[in-house]
Amino acid sequence: MTIQVQLIQHLRPGGIESMALDLCRLRPAGHVHIIALEGNKDDAVRSWPALEKHRAFIHCLNKAEGFSFATLWRLIILLKRIGASALHSHHVGPLVYGGLAARLLGLTHVHTEHDAWHLKDQKRRRLQQRILAWSKPILVADAREVAQNCARFLPHNRYNLIRNGIDTQRFTPGDKLLARRALGLPEGAHLIGCAARLESVKGVDIAIDALACLSPGIHLTIAGSGSMLSALQEQVSRLNLDERVHWLGHCEDMPAFYQALDLFCLSSRQEGMPLSLLEAQACDVPCVASHVGGTQEAVCPKTGALVPAEDATRLAAALAAMLLNPPSGSPRQFVLEQADVRRMVAAYDRLFTTEALYV
Repeated sequence: MTIQVQLIQHLRPGGIESMALDLCRLRPAGHVHIIALEGNKDDAVRSWPALEKHRAFIHCLNKAEGFSFATLWRLIILLKRIGASALHSHHVGPLVYGGLAARLLGLTHVHTEHDAWHLKDQKRRRLQQRILAWSKPILVADAREVAQNCARFLPHNRYNLIRNGIDTQRFTPGDKLLARRALGLPEGAHLIGCAARLESVKGVDIAIDALACLSPGIHLTIAGSGSMLSALQEQVSRLNLDERVHWLGHCEDMPAFYQALDLFCLSSRQEGMPLSLLEAQACDVPCVASHVGGTQEAVCPKTGALVPAEDATRLAAALAAMLLNPPSGSPRQFVLEQADVRRMVAAYDRLFTTEALYV
C-alpha cells in the first residue's frame, strides 16, 4: 500500500487544512496521513470536530517557535513508522522540514504553493530557493496567478498548475430560510456572508466598512475566528453596526452557512486560490471578491464581481448592485466544471506517479 503524508503547519480550520483533510477523506482509510508541525492532536480535534473520524491518521509534532532539530528528528521517525512513501508539503515551514526529511528518507516529495506574496520578503525568498535547490520537490501552484508570481520570484523552478477543489457533493444549494433558522440568523434581512480567519490579511475590516455604506436592511454574518476578533468587534460598535453584524465563530456546518446567504463577500488583502469562494458558489451563492492572487480564477465570470483590494467604497457599490439586480445563471455550474475536489485529487495522483505537466 502506498502511503502519502500531508505535511502542514497547523490544524486550525482553514483552506490548506481543509484541502489536506479532503485528500485524506477521499482515499481509503490509512492511505493518507496528516502531520501538523504545530499543536497537539487533542486540542486540534476539540476545536475542529470533523477531524475526529480521522484521528488515527492525524499526528501533531507540537513544534515550538523557530527551527527545531528535535521536530525534524520526530518527523523523520514518524514518517518511518507510518511507512510513508510520498510526502506533500504546503507552504514554507512544511517545505523546510518536509524537504529535509523526504530527501534523507528518499521519499517522493510534492510541494504546493498556495500564494506567492510571502516571496516578496527577500529573506524568505532566499530560504525557499535554497531548500528547493537541495530537496528538488515536484512543484505545484494552486492558481495560474500564483504560478506566474512564483516563477517571477523563483525563476529557476518549474510549477505544475493544480487548482484547488471543493467537495461539490457536500456543498450544495439548500433552503435559505431553514439554514437561517438553524444558525439563528435574521430571516427577513438581505444577508451577506464572509468566512475567513480573523486576521489582517483576510480584510474582514474592509467588509465591515463596506457594510456601513449600505442600507440598514443589509446585514453581514461572519464565520471564523482569529486574533483580530476583539478589534473587529470594536470596529462594529464604533460604526453602530452591532444589530447588523452576526458573529458565528467557527461554524461546523459550513454548507448551511452558505445556504443562508444572499451574497458572499471575500475582501482579502492577499490570497491564493480561496476555497471559500468555491464553496459559496457550489451552494449557488454569487460572490464579490477583492481582485488579488487567484480570486479571478475562483469567481464565476458570469455571476460574480471583482473589486480593487482595500477599497470599501467600491466593495459596497458592487455588493449593493448585486443585491439590487441578482445575476442570472448558476455559479454552481462553474464550480462543477472547474473546481470539483475529485478532479484535484486525480491531478495530484498523476503527479505522484510522475505524470507532471508543467505550466
